Amino acid sequence: MKPVKVGICGLGTVGSGTFNILRHNAEEITRRVGRSIVVEQIGARQVNPTCDTTDIDMTSDIFDVANNPEIDIVIELIGGTTVARELVLTAVENGKHVVTANKALIAEHGNEIFAKAQEKGVMVAFEAAVAGGIPIIKTLREGLSSNKIEWLAGIINGTGNFIMTEMSEKGRAFADVLKEAQELGYAEADPTFDVEGIDAAHKLTILASIAYGIPLQFEKTYTEGISRITAQDVAFARELGYSIKHLGIARRTKAGVELRVHPTLISQKALLANVNGVMNAVMVKGDAVGPTLTYGAGAGAMPTGSSVVADIIDVARTLTADPTNRVPHLAFQPEQLSDLDVLAMEDVECGFFLNMMVQDRAGVLANITQILSNNGISIESVIQREGSDLVPLVVMTHDVKERNMNAAIAAIEALPDVAGTVQRIRVENLA
Repeated sequence: MKPVKVGICGLGTVGSGTFNILRHNAEEITRRVGRSIVVEQIGARQVNPTCDTTDIDMTSDIFDVANNPEIDIVIELIGGTTVARELVLTAVENGKHVVTANKALIAEHGNEIFAKAQEKGVMVAFEAAVAGGIPIIKTLREGLSSNKIEWLAGIINGTGNFIMTEMSEKGRAFADVLKEAQELGYAEADPTFDVEGIDAAHKLTILASIAYGIPLQFEKTYTEGISRITAQDVAFARELGYSIKHLGIARRTKAGVELRVHPTLISQKALLANVNGVMNAVMVKGDAVGPTLTYGAGAGAMPTGSSVVADIIDVARTLTADPTNRVPHLAFQPEQLSDLDVLAMEDVECGFFLNMMVQDRAGVLANITQILSNNGISIESVIQREGSDLVPLVVMTHDVKERNMNAAIAAIEALPDVAGTVQRIRVENLA
């Protein structure tokens, strides 16, 4: 069979990893596919010194790749959502299959891209868009296809996990760890996408769509970062037997689907509580299989390149297959996508960890517990410190709707004996 010809757009970290894997593992890949995969052309602004591209057709115009009639598969690794969207749609319009690692592109424009790909009978593969080298897309879409997914929860941003790990293990402050993460290259100069949860929200949007067969709805994903988490929060959580992790959570309920990214208290015995450093992991609970955990490197040239090449192999294997017999982009047949509601955050129900500074005087705790009771909130545990003036007070609650907790916090913050704002972190039982 004739070789499958691919064109790589972008030769940065992931692009170089993809190119080098295709070269180094060429024999193994050919044995798996049944024919060779050849890099026909690369579109990049400059040559990457880690790649030997002396025999490759190089172009500085990535659209040369999308319009090259010799190319079967276009690999989009440039990032962003404007030029990348135009590039992918051009490739699809030209009848080319696409492989991408671009989570923002899929989360924000995937519905449009998949519809066009369906019309043109081509595949758009995106394993590397979520959790780098972890094959979580294939796990959800294929390995767990016999299950009704009850919930999934993931540590899907390595930068955030590195920060929370350092804060937990060494008692360090957020700003201090963020600075180190930037020096180590784990965080960008502008770390907003990572520490405020936007990156994780893109990934969660994709996972939830595959898990529940719903359209991609990034705009409905609740997103909260970790920049307000303090060393004191971490210490009190540990005292109560919990770790704080920045999680993406999707859960099916009778009222609809929860889509939320936020700092979360989980039991120190939970599997995800022991995923540390820059590593990623996703837990999925299916009604038949029960809870499963997929763990590995969430970023980097070779881990992410591994997922990109795996997608190239999948596409190459099915080039001659009837498009109607291929695995659907979002796991469910396009005409079978569900109109399940995505719940507003105020309708989500979970436990809460409240950390506040209060005057050390009689009656303060009684006033706070009365407010909680008035809003239908029951207390699980309390930590109260003694002191001469302001002291920390920590309250753990049982499950309650977010709207009730919002009302209670507003009333607590209005008390004259409570200083500043109440720190609120959600609690999850991942069992």
